[in-house]
Amino acid sequence: MSIFSRLSDIINSNISALLDKAENPEKMIRMVIQEMEDTLVEVRSSTARVMAEKKTLTRRLDQLRAQAEDWEYKAELALSKDREDLARAALLEKAAIQTRVETTEADLFKLDETLDKLDGEINLLQEKLNDARARQKTIVMRTRATSTRRDVRKQLSNQAIDNAMDKFEYYERKIDQMEGQIDSDNVEQKGLQAEFDELAREENIDQELQELKDRVKSK
Repeated sequence: MSIFSRLSDIINSNISALLDKAENPEKMIRMVIQEMEDTLVEVRSSTARVMAEKKTLTRRLDQLRAQAEDWEYKAELALSKDREDLARAALLEKAAIQTRVETTEADLFKLDETLDKLDGEINLLQEKLNDARARQKTIVMRTRATSTRRDVRKQLSNQAIDNAMDKFEYYERKIDQMEGQIDSDNVEQKGLQAEFDELAREENIDQELQELKDRVKSK
């Protein structure tokens, strides 16, 4: 596949469609970016070669035009010396050079068209590459987030965690029982103390009643 057909394929490709069909989007986007970067390097190298060729043709064109002007000057000089034969020969040389000038001008025109096309495709490829790089960051973040969620889900479904949670619940029930026992003991202790307090009050009342009886008798 030539560089131009591959470049056209990349520029016309739909990155979203490629990623939708990929089993591994992260790997696919890396491959796409690598292909774009490699193609961009090749296209820029081709552009540099075309520009160098354009400079060479431009210099050649300048030289040919100078030669044509020189032969025209020689034809005029020959006529001024009444050498029509030399003037004719000079004009023939000029005509031959003029043909080469026209060919070179046509080649330069084609090179300019090629450079314009390459510049446009480089810009399009750079836009595609920027888009792919932006998507790569998003895909990497989503992939990592998905992987983390998958790991968490695995951990939540892990039997060891279920056993640990069962133990937590067991110990919570034990603590509830211990707290309940402590509360029950406190109630019993408070009830027993209340009975002793009641006995003490009754004893005080009996003693006070006896003292009152003794005072009444003494009168």
